[in-house]
Amino acid sequence: MKKVILRKGGDKRISNGHLWVFSNEIKDIEGNPKIGDVVEICKYNGEFFGVGFFNPHSLISVRILSRERIEINFDFFKQRILDAYKFRKILYPNSETFRLVHGESDFLPGLVIDKYEDCFSIQTFSYGMDQRINLICDVLDEIFKPFGIVERNESPLRELEGLENRRRILRGGSKEIIFDDDGVKFKIDLLSGQKTGFYLDQRENRKVLRRFSQGKKVLDCFTNEGGFALHCAFAGAEKVIGIDISETAIEKAKINAEFNGLKNVHFETADVFDKLRGYLNKGEKFDIVILDPPSFTKSKKTVKSALSGYREINSTAMKILNSGGILATASCSYHIDDQMFIDVIIQSSILAKRKIRLIEWRSASPDHPILPQMPETKYLKFGVFQVLD
Repeated sequence: MKKVILRKGGDKRISNGHLWVFSNEIKDIEGNPKIGDVVEICKYNGEFFGVGFFNPHSLISVRILSRERIEINFDFFKQRILDAYKFRKILYPNSETFRLVHGESDFLPGLVIDKYEDCFSIQTFSYGMDQRINLICDVLDEIFKPFGIVERNESPLRELEGLENRRRILRGGSKEIIFDDDGVKFKIDLLSGQKTGFYLDQRENRKVLRRFSQGKKVLDCFTNEGGFALHCAFAGAEKVIGIDISETAIEKAKINAEFNGLKNVHFETADVFDKLRGYLNKGEKFDIVILDPPSFTKSKKTVKSALSGYREINSTAMKILNSGGILATASCSYHIDDQMFIDVIIQSSILAKRKIRLIEWRSASPDHPILPQMPETKYLKFGVFQVLD
């Protein structure tokens, strides 16, 4: 059997539940494993620890699949995916659209599967998982008999594994999906939409803002295809403005608004930073401002500039809010942790000369579970603040 032998003390983190073995934790490699092979992981004294996918060219040398000696085959993937599906049906018993597999948090490291009714969108972030993408499709075919399976592998994380980016249909066909998000309907194109087709991780957070929206004037920044904006409009906001720099996203947002028959929402293509400064200069005010930007940093090296960007948009947003208004602000940057983001909001309030109260602090929707022992599985921060004079 091909083996990876850990250094003394190299098993401390993974013994606590982490699922990655880093290259500097390895003492020796036996059996000449190739990239993507399943290897046994052993402690420094030879004691068996688990099995995982091997990649000698990645900083993450092994991604742990099991603490038992088992075959990584069709039955393995079938059981893990069935377990994940059973849990999602507890979360969303009346829906067939959700994140089905959330990588490490579903004990399938490097694999993301989103289910959109009878279609699936797959992402693979490890070499071993990518090699088995057809096997994973076979499992989905047997369990769900889907209309189609698409691959949305366009992440820079794949480059770290030595993988090329791909976007294609893997099985069957692709079609427009209608996702009923608790009364708000979205038209989703799995091959051209964001991420795997739609931002499912903000599913619960979009609904949180409904309680504040009745009769209010709302600004949704980085609206994408209109997620937050449409929920606020649906909840009875007097006026909603959605802004995004992507013309394609704005066109889709307009289609979604028309599809839902919502007349109280307007979308426009613009740079959010410029638009916020413009509202400030004109003295225009809002009751709710939503900030859901793309990640401002992909590495520790750019955290400082990312924090500066968060300070700018949050302080400007606070300045254009009426007293007692709501700021809903998010960060999806893993390298910005909860405390760093809260500190940025505090600093923003000082710059804006406004008082703030934290109403809710949230993360991703529950179909994106977190392993507490593995901070890499927690990335989304979402805070709802009341802003006061």
